[in-house]
Amino acid sequence: MSNSWSWYIIAIVVLNILAMVWLLIATSKDSDIDEGDTTGHTWDGIAELNNPLPRWWLGLFIITILFSVVYLYLYPGLGNYAGSLNWTQMGEFNEGIEKNRLKQSAFFSEFKDLDTPSLAKNTKAMGTAERLFLNNCATCHGSDARGAKGFPNLADNDWLYGNTPEIIQQSITNGRAGVMPNLALRPKDAAVLAHYVQGLAGAEVTDHVKQQGKTLFAVCAACHGADGTGNQALGAPNLTDNIWLHGSRLNEIEAVIQNGKQGNMPSFDSLLSNDEIKLLTAYVYSLRDLK
Repeated sequence: MSNSWSWYIIAIVVLNILAMVWLLIATSKDSDIDEGDTTGHTWDGIAELNNPLPRWWLGLFIITILFSVVYLYLYPGLGNYAGSLNWTQMGEFNEGIEKNRLKQSAFFSEFKDLDTPSLAKNTKAMGTAERLFLNNCATCHGSDARGAKGFPNLADNDWLYGNTPEIIQQSITNGRAGVMPNLALRPKDAAVLAHYVQGLAGAEVTDHVKQQGKTLFAVCAACHGADGTGNQALGAPNLTDNIWLHGSRLNEIEAVIQNGKQGNMPSFDSLLSNDEIKLLTAYVYSLRDLK
């Protein structure tokens, strides 16, 4: 703020305080006014009396003015004057952040020597981890971690990238970007391939679908494997376990084949601390037992 604006604000504030002081002095002087006199204003038969302010009300005004003077001395409020305490909003915010960081460090220090399986059995750690999951993961995976269409179920022991602690931590930290390319097949070929994929999961299909579908599936085998059991290194789903991320109906499978799919799990590296990610990893690891 420029000095001219600073002095302008100081002048406005000081003049307002002085005006209040003058008003109090002017209205508190003894006078010859009779408490029965009126100002001459009447409304609906009710007359406005010309009485001085009550003493308790006057006292409150005085206290308010004194408080404002003390406040403006201690805290910023007079232009560029920083106040004798040098208080700032950012200073208080950063102080609060630092206090919270120290509390977190003290809390997480209890678990620094525990590995993921041990953390998963620690009630105190999992209580915090569950809240982290609800605040950061439940929007997509559900509060019960059982997912939804397009969002993996974390409680069924079927994992796109694997369920080791290291893999889970990588997923949380760095996120995941899954891509199923657009195969752009002719509609009748897409329909055959969709039937064939259903057959991999146990559905009954005709010999024609088995033969032609196997030929068409060759382009899919690069990711899903020749037997359709998937590839966790690529995040390619197992097509034989009858667990469907984007739906099991024929038209849903055809849509994925024809249009492809892109999935994105965001990275939490910038949102959560390493200690929080460690606890969240253990929580997701523990969900394998829910099935």
